[in-house]
Amino acid sequence: MLRLRHHRRLVLSTTYAALIIVNALLVNALLPLHAQDMPKAPQAQIFALTPTPGYFTEPAIAVNPMNPQQVVGVFQDNAHAAYSQDAGHSWQVADGVAPKNFRISGDVSVAFDHQGHAFICYIAFDKLGSFNYWAHGATRNGIFVRRSLDGGKTWEAEHVPVAENPSEPGIPFEDKPYIVADNSKGPYAGNLYVGWTRWRIADSQMLLSRSTDDGKTWSKPVEIDAHPGLPRDDNGAAEGFDGVVGPDGTLYAIWSQDDDLMFTTSHDGGKTFSHARAILHTASIMFAIETLERANGFPQIAIDPTSKRLYVTWSDYRNGDLDVFIAASDDGGQHWTAPTRVNNDPVHNGAEQFFQWLAVDPVDESVNVIFYDRRGDPQGKKQIVALARSTDGGQTFANYAWTDDPFDASGVFFGDYSGLAAYGGRVYGIWTEKPNVVPDAKKADAGSDEKPPRQNTVVKVGTADFGNATRPGK
Repeated sequence: MLRLRHHRRLVLSTTYAALIIVNALLVNALLPLHAQDMPKAPQAQIFALTPTPGYFTEPAIAVNPMNPQQVVGVFQDNAHAAYSQDAGHSWQVADGVAPKNFRISGDVSVAFDHQGHAFICYIAFDKLGSFNYWAHGATRNGIFVRRSLDGGKTWEAEHVPVAENPSEPGIPFEDKPYIVADNSKGPYAGNLYVGWTRWRIADSQMLLSRSTDDGKTWSKPVEIDAHPGLPRDDNGAAEGFDGVVGPDGTLYAIWSQDDDLMFTTSHDGGKTFSHARAILHTASIMFAIETLERANGFPQIAIDPTSKRLYVTWSDYRNGDLDVFIAASDDGGQHWTAPTRVNNDPVHNGAEQFFQWLAVDPVDESVNVIFYDRRGDPQGKKQIVALARSTDGGQTFANYAWTDDPFDASGVFFGDYSGLAAYGGRVYGIWTEKPNVVPDAKKADAGSDEKPPRQNTVVKVGTADFGNATRPGK
Protein backbone atom coordinates (compact mmCIF):
# COMPACT_ATOMS: atom_id res chain seq x y z
CA MET A 1 0.00 0.00 0.00
CA LEU A 2 0.91 3.62 -0.37
CA ARG A 3 1.68 4.45 3.12
CA LEU A 4 5.27 4.05 4.30
CA ARG A 5 6.95 6.46 1.98
CA HIS A 6 4.39 9.20 2.42
CA HIS A 7 5.85 9.95 5.82
CA ARG A 8 8.97 11.02 4.00
CA ARG A 9 7.97 12.84 0.86
CA LEU A 10 5.43 14.73 -1.19
CA VAL A 11 4.21 12.83 -4.22
CA LEU A 12 4.63 14.61 -7.52
CA SER A 13 2.00 13.68 -10.04
CA THR A 14 3.55 12.46 -13.30
CA THR A 15 1.78 12.67 -16.62
CA TYR A 16 2.65 10.19 -19.28
CA ALA A 17 1.81 10.50 -22.91
CA ALA A 18 2.09 8.66 -26.15
CA LEU A 19 2.79 5.17 -27.17
CA ILE A 20 4.62 2.56 -25.12
CA ILE A 21 5.32 -0.08 -27.65
CA VAL A 22 8.80 0.41 -26.21
CA ASN A 23 11.43 -2.19 -25.92
CA ALA A 24 9.24 -5.26 -25.91
CA LEU A 25 11.60 -7.88 -24.53
CA LEU A 26 11.10 -11.08 -26.49
CA VAL A 27 12.31 -13.86 -24.24
CA ASN A 28 13.74 -16.23 -26.80
CA ALA A 29 17.14 -17.09 -25.39
CA LEU A 30 17.85 -20.00 -23.10
CA LEU A 31 17.48 -18.98 -19.48
CA PRO A 32 20.64 -18.75 -17.42
CA LEU A 33 21.43 -21.06 -14.55
CA HIS A 34 19.74 -18.84 -11.96
CA ALA A 35 16.31 -19.90 -13.30
CA GLN A 36 17.18 -23.40 -11.99
CA ASP A 37 15.66 -25.36 -14.84
CA MET A 38 12.40 -23.42 -14.92
CA PRO A 39 11.43 -23.22 -18.59
CA LYS A 40 10.69 -19.82 -20.03
CA ALA A 41 7.07 -18.71 -20.17
CA PRO A 42 5.91 -19.51 -23.73
CA GLN A 43 5.99 -16.66 -26.24
CA ALA A 44 6.75 -14.23 -23.42
CA GLN A 45 6.89 -10.51 -23.99
CA ILE A 46 7.70 -7.87 -21.38
CA PHE A 47 6.84 -4.18 -21.57
CA ALA A 48 7.92 -1.34 -19.29
CA LEU A 49 4.92 0.86 -18.58
CA THR A 50 7.16 3.31 -16.70
CA PRO A 51 10.42 3.62 -18.66
CA THR A 52 11.73 6.14 -16.12
CA PRO A 53 11.90 4.84 -12.51
CA GLY A 54 9.76 6.51 -9.88
CA TYR A 55 7.45 5.64 -6.98
CA PHE A 56 5.62 3.00 -9.02
CA THR A 57 4.18 -0.05 -7.24
CA GLU A 58 1.10 -2.15 -6.48
CA PRO A 59 -0.31 -2.80 -9.95
CA ALA A 60 -3.41 -4.67 -11.10
CA ILE A 61 -4.64 -5.84 -14.50
CA ALA A 62 -7.90 -6.93 -16.18
CA VAL A 63 -9.09 -8.26 -19.55
CA ASN A 64 -12.36 -7.12 -21.10
CA PRO A 65 -14.52 -10.28 -21.38
CA MET A 66 -16.65 -8.54 -24.02
CA ASN A 67 -13.57 -7.78 -26.14
CA PRO A 68 -10.44 -9.69 -25.05
CA GLN A 69 -8.27 -7.49 -27.24
CA GLN A 70 -8.73 -4.79 -24.59
CA VAL A 71 -6.54 -5.06 -21.49
CA VAL A 72 -6.06 -2.41 -18.79
CA GLY A 73 -3.24 -2.27 -16.24
CA VAL A 74 -3.23 0.16 -13.32
CA PHE A 75 -0.57 1.19 -10.82
CA GLN A 76 0.39 3.82 -8.26
CA ASP A 77 1.32 6.47 -7.54
CA ASN A 78 -0.49 8.56 -8.03
CA ALA A 79 -3.20 6.48 -9.74
CA HIS A 80 -2.21 5.59 -13.33
CA ALA A 81 -3.71 3.41 -16.04
CA ALA A 82 -2.24 1.86 -19.18
CA TYR A 83 -4.20 0.15 -21.92
CA SER A 84 -3.76 -2.26 -24.80
CA GLN A 85 -6.13 -2.72 -27.72
CA ASP A 86 -4.31 -5.68 -29.26
CA ALA A 87 -4.27 -8.32 -26.50
CA GLY A 88 -1.19 -6.90 -24.83
CA HIS A 89 1.12 -6.65 -27.85
CA SER A 90 1.46 -2.88 -27.43
CA TRP A 91 0.67 -0.45 -24.63
CA GLN A 92 -0.10 3.21 -24.03
CA VAL A 93 -0.44 5.12 -20.77
CA ALA A 94 -3.62 7.14 -20.33
CA ASP A 95 -3.91 10.69 -19.02
CA GLY A 96 -6.37 12.11 -16.51
CA VAL A 97 -6.61 9.18 -14.13
CA ALA A 98 -5.33 10.57 -10.81
CA PRO A 99 -7.66 12.88 -8.86
CA LYS A 100 -6.68 16.54 -8.85
CA ASN A 101 -8.29 17.36 -5.51
CA PHE A 102 -6.09 15.06 -3.38
CA ARG A 103 -2.34 15.04 -2.94
CA ILE A 104 -1.99 11.26 -2.96
CA SER A 105 -3.85 8.43 -4.67
CA GLY A 106 -3.12 4.74 -5.00
CA ASP A 107 -3.98 1.22 -3.79
CA VAL A 108 -5.44 0.72 -7.23
CA SER A 109 -7.52 -2.12 -8.66
CA VAL A 110 -9.31 -2.53 -11.99
CA ALA A 111 -12.26 -4.44 -13.46
CA PHE A 112 -14.32 -4.62 -16.64
CA ASP A 113 -18.08 -4.98 -16.29
CA HIS A 114 -20.54 -6.88 -18.50
CA GLN A 115 -20.90 -3.86 -20.79
CA GLY A 116 -17.15 -3.72 -21.42
CA HIS A 117 -16.70 -0.60 -19.30
CA ALA A 118 -13.45 -0.37 -17.34
CA PHE A 119 -13.32 0.86 -13.75
CA ILE A 120 -10.30 1.92 -11.74
CA CYS A 121 -10.73 1.99 -7.96
CA TYR A 122 -8.32 3.82 -5.65
CA ILE A 123 -7.90 5.50 -2.29
CA ALA A 124 -7.07 9.20 -2.06
CA PHE A 125 -5.86 11.30 0.86
CA ASP A 126 -3.61 14.23 1.75
CA LYS A 127 -1.67 12.96 4.77
CA LEU A 128 -1.38 9.75 6.71
CA GLY A 129 -2.00 9.34 10.40
CA SER A 130 0.45 7.66 12.76
CA PHE A 131 2.79 5.06 11.32
CA ASN A 132 0.84 1.79 10.76
CA TYR A 133 -1.91 3.14 13.06
CA TRP A 134 -3.59 4.93 10.21
CA ALA A 135 -6.78 6.03 11.95
CA HIS A 136 -4.81 7.91 14.59
CA GLY A 137 -4.58 11.47 13.30
CA ALA A 138 -6.21 10.63 9.96
CA THR A 139 -7.16 13.51 7.68
CA ARG A 140 -9.68 13.56 4.82
CA ASN A 141 -9.61 10.39 2.78
CA GLY A 142 -11.81 8.13 0.75
CA ILE A 143 -12.31 5.44 -1.88
CA PHE A 144 -13.23 6.45 -5.42
CA VAL A 145 -13.92 4.90 -8.83
CA ARG A 146 -13.43 6.33 -12.28
CA ARG A 147 -14.90 4.84 -15.45
CA SER A 148 -13.63 4.36 -19.00
CA LEU A 149 -16.02 3.64 -21.86
CA ASP A 150 -13.34 2.98 -24.50
CA GLY A 151 -11.13 0.26 -23.05
CA GLY A 152 -8.93 2.53 -20.93
CA LYS A 153 -7.99 5.18 -23.51
CA THR A 154 -9.90 7.96 -21.76
CA TRP A 155 -11.38 8.22 -18.28
CA GLU A 156 -14.35 10.23 -17.16
CA ALA A 157 -13.44 13.60 -15.66
CA GLU A 158 -15.24 13.14 -12.35
CA HIS A 159 -14.55 10.24 -10.05
CA VAL A 160 -17.34 8.81 -7.90
CA PRO A 161 -16.96 8.31 -4.13
CA VAL A 162 -17.58 4.87 -2.69
CA ALA A 163 -16.78 6.13 0.81
CA GLU A 164 -15.44 9.54 1.77
CA ASN A 165 -14.43 11.14 5.08
CA PRO A 166 -13.89 14.87 5.65
CA SER A 167 -11.12 16.12 7.94
CA GLU A 168 -12.77 15.81 11.32
CA PRO A 169 -11.58 14.40 14.65
CA GLY A 170 -11.98 10.64 14.95
CA ILE A 171 -12.55 9.83 11.27
CA PRO A 172 -11.55 6.38 10.00
CA PHE A 173 -9.02 5.69 7.27
CA GLU A 174 -10.22 3.67 4.24
CA ASP A 175 -7.59 1.30 2.87
CA LYS A 176 -6.76 -1.30 0.22
CA PRO A 177 -10.01 -1.47 -1.75
CA TYR A 178 -10.53 -4.05 -4.45
CA ILE A 179 -13.22 -3.82 -7.15
CA VAL A 180 -15.14 -6.86 -8.45
CA ALA A 181 -17.62 -7.03 -11.36
CA ASP A 182 -20.54 -9.42 -11.79
CA ASN A 183 -20.17 -10.55 -15.40
CA SER A 184 -22.39 -13.58 -14.95
CA LYS A 185 -25.78 -14.22 -16.48
CA GLY A 186 -27.25 -14.32 -12.99
CA PRO A 187 -29.91 -12.04 -11.47
CA TYR A 188 -27.39 -9.40 -10.39
CA ALA A 189 -25.38 -9.20 -13.61
CA GLY A 190 -23.79 -5.77 -13.92
CA ASN A 191 -23.37 -5.22 -10.20
CA LEU A 192 -20.04 -3.82 -9.03
CA TYR A 193 -18.60 -4.50 -5.58
CA VAL A 194 -15.79 -2.84 -3.65
CA GLY A 195 -14.44 -4.43 -0.47
CA TRP A 196 -11.87 -2.79 1.79
CA THR A 197 -10.42 -2.32 5.27
CA ARG A 198 -11.68 0.53 7.40
CA TRP A 199 -9.14 1.47 10.05
CA ARG A 200 -10.70 2.91 13.19
CA ILE A 201 -9.08 4.06 16.40
CA ALA A 202 -10.05 0.89 18.25
CA ASP A 203 -10.23 -1.75 15.49
CA SER A 204 -10.33 -2.64 11.80
CA GLN A 205 -13.43 -3.62 9.83
CA MET A 206 -13.92 -5.43 6.54
CA LEU A 207 -16.54 -3.50 4.59
CA LEU A 208 -18.28 -3.86 1.25
CA SER A 209 -20.30 -1.48 -0.92
CA ARG A 210 -22.20 -2.28 -4.11
CA SER A 211 -23.30 -0.38 -7.20
CA THR A 212 -26.28 -1.40 -9.32
CA ASP A 213 -26.10 1.48 -11.84
CA ASP A 214 -22.75 1.05 -13.61
CA GLY A 215 -20.75 2.71 -10.84
CA LYS A 216 -22.70 5.97 -10.73
CA THR A 217 -23.79 5.52 -7.11
CA TRP A 218 -22.73 3.25 -4.27
CA SER A 219 -24.58 1.76 -1.32
CA LYS A 220 -23.85 2.45 2.31
CA PRO A 221 -21.13 -0.06 3.23
CA VAL A 222 -21.96 -3.18 5.20
CA GLU A 223 -19.57 -4.89 7.61
CA ILE A 224 -18.90 -8.42 6.39
CA ASP A 225 -16.43 -9.63 9.03
CA ALA A 226 -17.57 -11.80 11.95
CA HIS A 227 -15.84 -9.45 14.35
CA PRO A 228 -13.49 -6.46 13.95
CA GLY A 229 -9.74 -6.98 13.77
CA LEU A 230 -6.91 -5.14 15.47
CA PRO A 231 -6.45 -1.43 14.67
CA ARG A 232 -2.85 -1.62 13.48
CA ASP A 233 -1.72 -2.45 9.95
CA ASP A 234 -0.11 -5.71 11.03
CA ASN A 235 -1.00 -9.25 12.04
CA GLY A 236 -4.46 -9.54 13.57
CA ALA A 237 -6.09 -6.88 11.41
CA ALA A 238 -8.95 -7.56 8.99
CA GLU A 239 -7.12 -6.93 5.74
CA GLY A 240 -6.53 -8.12 2.18
CA PHE A 241 -10.01 -8.29 0.62
CA ASP A 242 -10.58 -10.11 -2.66
CA GLY A 243 -13.78 -11.30 -4.26
CA VAL A 244 -15.20 -13.17 -7.23
CA VAL A 245 -18.68 -13.75 -8.66
CA GLY A 246 -19.87 -17.20 -9.68
CA PRO A 247 -21.96 -18.02 -12.76
CA ASP A 248 -25.19 -17.87 -10.71
CA GLY A 249 -24.38 -14.40 -9.35
CA THR A 250 -23.11 -15.54 -5.93
CA LEU A 251 -20.46 -13.21 -4.55
CA TYR A 252 -17.60 -14.94 -2.74
CA ALA A 253 -15.30 -12.83 -0.55
CA ILE A 254 -12.07 -13.62 1.28
CA TRP A 255 -9.52 -11.80 3.44
CA SER A 256 -6.97 -12.46 6.17
CA GLN A 257 -7.54 -12.08 9.91
CA ASP A 258 -6.10 -13.73 13.04
CA ASP A 259 -3.81 -16.10 11.07
CA ASP A 260 -6.85 -17.41 9.21
CA LEU A 261 -8.35 -16.93 5.79
CA MET A 262 -11.88 -15.62 6.33
CA PHE A 263 -14.68 -16.41 3.88
CA THR A 264 -18.23 -15.19 3.31
CA THR A 265 -20.85 -15.27 0.55
CA SER A 266 -23.75 -13.18 -0.65
CA HIS A 267 -26.66 -14.60 -2.64
CA ASP A 268 -28.64 -11.38 -2.98
CA GLY A 269 -26.32 -9.08 -4.88
CA GLY A 270 -24.27 -7.88 -1.92
CA LYS A 271 -27.16 -6.81 0.32
CA THR A 272 -26.52 -9.44 3.00
CA PHE A 273 -23.76 -11.93 3.73
CA SER A 274 -23.34 -15.26 5.43
CA HIS A 275 -21.59 -15.32 8.78
CA ALA A 276 -17.87 -14.99 8.01
CA ARG A 277 -15.85 -18.03 9.01
CA ALA A 278 -12.27 -19.22 8.95
CA ILE A 279 -11.70 -21.74 6.14
CA LEU A 280 -7.91 -22.16 6.22
CA HIS A 281 -5.38 -21.59 8.97
CA THR A 282 -2.12 -19.95 7.92
CA ALA A 283 1.09 -18.82 9.48
CA SER A 284 1.13 -15.09 10.24
CA ILE A 285 0.08 -13.21 7.11
CA MET A 286 2.56 -10.36 7.67
CA PHE A 287 6.22 -11.34 7.67
CA ALA A 288 9.76 -10.12 7.10
CA ILE A 289 11.74 -10.84 3.94
CA GLU A 290 15.38 -9.89 3.56
CA THR A 291 15.81 -6.65 1.55
CA LEU A 292 12.10 -5.70 1.81
CA GLU A 293 10.60 -3.28 4.32
CA ARG A 294 7.43 -5.33 4.61
CA ALA A 295 5.67 -8.25 2.98
CA ASN A 296 2.41 -10.17 3.28
CA GLY A 297 0.62 -13.25 2.04
CA PHE A 298 -2.85 -11.76 1.55
CA PRO A 299 -5.21 -14.21 -0.21
CA GLN A 300 -6.91 -14.17 -3.61
CA ILE A 301 -10.00 -16.05 -4.74
CA ALA A 302 -11.08 -17.12 -8.23
CA ILE A 303 -13.63 -19.44 -9.81
CA ASP A 304 -13.80 -21.71 -12.82
CA PRO A 305 -17.17 -20.70 -14.32
CA THR A 306 -17.57 -24.08 -16.03
CA SER A 307 -16.91 -26.44 -13.12
CA LYS A 308 -17.79 -23.83 -10.46
CA ARG A 309 -14.65 -24.86 -8.58
CA LEU A 310 -13.37 -22.14 -6.25
CA TYR A 311 -9.65 -21.54 -5.70
CA VAL A 312 -7.83 -19.60 -3.00
CA THR A 313 -4.13 -18.70 -3.00
CA TRP A 314 -1.92 -17.17 -0.31
CA SER A 315 1.68 -17.38 0.91
CA ASP A 316 3.12 -18.19 4.34
CA TYR A 317 6.18 -19.64 6.05
CA ARG A 318 4.83 -22.93 7.45
CA ASN A 319 7.81 -24.63 5.75
CA GLY A 320 10.38 -22.21 7.14
CA ASP A 321 10.92 -20.30 3.91
CA LEU A 322 8.00 -18.61 2.19
CA ASP A 323 5.92 -20.69 -0.21
CA VAL A 324 2.80 -20.02 -2.28
CA PHE A 325 -0.20 -22.27 -1.58
CA ILE A 326 -3.55 -23.06 -3.16
CA ALA A 327 -6.70 -24.77 -1.92
CA ALA A 328 -9.94 -25.56 -3.76
CA SER A 329 -13.62 -26.11 -3.05
CA ASP A 330 -16.22 -27.90 -5.17
CA ASP A 331 -19.23 -27.12 -2.98
CA GLY A 332 -19.37 -23.34 -2.89
CA GLY A 333 -16.80 -22.96 -0.13
CA GLN A 334 -18.27 -25.35 2.43
CA HIS A 335 -15.25 -27.67 2.32
CA TRP A 336 -11.71 -27.03 1.09
CA THR A 337 -8.87 -29.27 -0.02
CA ALA A 338 -5.63 -29.43 1.91
CA PRO A 339 -3.12 -26.74 0.84
CA THR A 340 -1.00 -27.55 -2.21
CA ARG A 341 2.34 -25.88 -2.90
CA VAL A 342 2.31 -23.86 -6.11
CA ASN A 343 6.07 -23.32 -6.41
CA ASN A 344 7.80 -26.59 -7.29
CA ASP A 345 11.29 -26.09 -5.86
CA PRO A 346 12.34 -28.46 -3.04
CA VAL A 347 10.60 -28.00 0.31
CA HIS A 348 12.74 -26.40 3.05
CA ASN A 349 15.35 -25.22 0.55
CA GLY A 350 15.39 -21.73 2.04
CA ALA A 351 14.15 -20.00 -1.13
CA GLU A 352 11.38 -17.42 -0.79
CA GLN A 353 8.33 -17.19 -3.07
CA PHE A 354 5.97 -14.30 -2.31
CA PHE A 355 3.52 -11.61 -3.48
CA GLN A 356 1.42 -14.10 -5.44
CA TRP A 357 -1.72 -13.32 -7.46
CA LEU A 358 -4.28 -15.73 -8.90
CA ALA A 359 -6.27 -15.87 -12.15
CA VAL A 360 -8.43 -18.65 -13.55
CA ASP A 361 -8.84 -18.56 -17.33
CA PRO A 362 -12.61 -18.64 -18.03
CA VAL A 363 -12.01 -20.14 -21.49
CA ASP A 364 -9.51 -22.97 -20.98
CA GLU A 365 -10.08 -23.38 -17.19
CA SER A 366 -6.35 -23.20 -16.39
CA VAL A 367 -5.27 -21.96 -12.96
CA ASN A 368 -2.50 -19.34 -13.16
CA VAL A 369 -0.41 -17.84 -10.37
CA ILE A 370 2.25 -15.13 -10.54
CA PHE A 371 4.87 -14.65 -7.81
CA TYR A 372 8.38 -13.43 -7.11
CA ASP A 373 10.86 -16.29 -6.87
CA ARG A 374 14.30 -16.38 -5.19
CA ARG A 375 15.14 -20.04 -5.78
CA GLY A 376 17.95 -19.08 -8.15
CA ASP A 377 19.88 -16.81 -5.76
CA PRO A 378 22.12 -18.68 -3.28
CA GLN A 379 22.18 -15.53 -1.13
CA GLY A 380 18.38 -15.35 -1.06
CA LYS A 381 18.22 -11.64 -1.87
CA LYS A 382 17.35 -11.40 -5.56
CA GLN A 383 14.21 -12.51 -7.33
CA ILE A 384 12.78 -13.08 -10.77
CA VAL A 385 9.10 -13.11 -11.71
CA ALA A 386 7.63 -16.60 -12.07
CA LEU A 387 4.38 -17.90 -13.52
CA ALA A 388 2.81 -21.16 -12.37
CA ARG A 389 0.08 -22.88 -14.37
CA SER A 390 -2.17 -25.85 -13.64
CA THR A 391 -4.34 -27.69 -16.14
CA ASP A 392 -5.60 -30.35 -13.71
CA GLY A 393 -7.72 -28.28 -11.36
CA GLY A 394 -4.90 -26.99 -9.18
CA GLN A 395 -3.50 -30.40 -8.25
CA THR A 396 -0.10 -29.84 -9.89
CA PHE A 397 1.66 -26.80 -11.30
CA ALA A 398 4.25 -26.24 -13.97
CA ASN A 399 6.54 -23.32 -13.07
CA TYR A 400 7.89 -20.91 -15.69
CA ALA A 401 10.40 -18.09 -15.54
CA TRP A 402 8.65 -14.96 -16.80
CA THR A 403 11.80 -12.87 -16.37
CA ASP A 404 15.41 -13.98 -16.39
CA ASP A 405 17.27 -11.06 -14.83
CA PRO A 406 17.27 -11.29 -11.01
CA PHE A 407 16.98 -7.99 -9.18
CA ASP A 408 17.48 -6.78 -5.63
CA ALA A 409 14.56 -4.78 -4.21
CA SER A 410 16.41 -3.25 -1.26
CA GLY A 411 16.29 0.46 -0.54
CA VAL A 412 12.89 1.12 -2.16
CA PHE A 413 9.24 0.90 -1.24
CA PHE A 414 8.23 -2.28 -3.07
CA GLY A 415 4.50 -2.32 -2.39
CA ASP A 416 2.21 -5.11 -1.25
CA TYR A 417 1.05 -7.01 -4.32
CA SER A 418 1.23 -7.77 -8.06
CA GLY A 419 -1.55 -8.58 -10.55
CA LEU A 420 -2.63 -11.28 -13.01
CA ALA A 421 -5.35 -11.92 -15.58
CA ALA A 422 -5.95 -14.70 -18.11
CA TYR A 423 -8.22 -15.24 -21.09
CA GLY A 424 -8.21 -17.80 -23.88
CA GLY A 425 -4.78 -19.24 -23.07
CA ARG A 426 -3.18 -15.81 -22.93
CA VAL A 427 -1.88 -14.71 -19.52
CA TYR A 428 -1.14 -11.13 -18.45
CA GLY A 429 1.04 -10.35 -15.44
CA ILE A 430 1.87 -6.95 -13.99
CA TRP A 431 4.52 -6.36 -11.36
CA THR A 432 7.05 -4.01 -9.77
CA GLU A 433 10.79 -4.19 -10.34
CA LYS A 434 13.80 -2.26 -9.13
CA PRO A 435 16.08 -1.79 -12.14
CA ASN A 436 19.55 -3.24 -11.97
CA VAL A 437 21.72 -0.14 -12.23
CA VAL A 438 25.09 -0.42 -13.95
CA PRO A 439 27.56 1.68 -11.90
CA ASP A 440 28.76 4.85 -13.62
CA ALA A 441 32.46 4.41 -14.41
CA LYS A 442 33.37 7.98 -13.52
CA LYS A 443 31.64 7.79 -10.17
CA ALA A 444 33.23 4.44 -9.49
CA ASP A 445 36.66 5.89 -10.21
CA ALA A 446 35.96 8.76 -7.87
CA GLY A 447 35.02 6.37 -5.10
CA SER A 448 31.43 7.62 -4.96
CA ASP A 449 29.24 6.01 -2.34
CA GLU A 450 26.05 7.56 -3.74
CA LYS A 451 23.02 5.39 -3.02
CA PRO A 452 20.13 4.88 -5.45
CA PRO A 453 17.05 6.98 -4.69
CA ARG A 454 14.04 5.38 -3.01
CA GLN A 455 11.86 6.35 -5.97
CA ASN A 456 13.67 3.74 -8.07
CA THR A 457 10.96 1.30 -9.14
CA VAL A 458 9.25 0.54 -12.44
CA VAL A 459 6.07 -1.31 -13.38
CA LYS A 460 6.16 -3.94 -16.11
CA VAL A 461 3.59 -6.01 -17.94
CA GLY A 462 4.39 -9.53 -19.05
CA THR A 463 2.41 -11.69 -21.46
CA ALA A 464 2.59 -15.42 -22.06
CA ASP A 465 0.65 -17.37 -24.64
CA PHE A 466 -0.43 -20.97 -24.11
CA GLY A 467 -3.08 -21.07 -26.81
CA ASN A 468 -2.74 -18.31 -29.43
CA ALA A 469 -6.42 -17.57 -28.85
CA THR A 470 -6.26 -13.80 -28.85
CA ARG A 471 -3.79 -12.84 -31.54
CA PRO A 472 -4.46 -9.44 -33.16
CA GLY A 473 -7.13 -9.77 -35.82
CA LYS A 474 -8.59 -12.99 -34.40
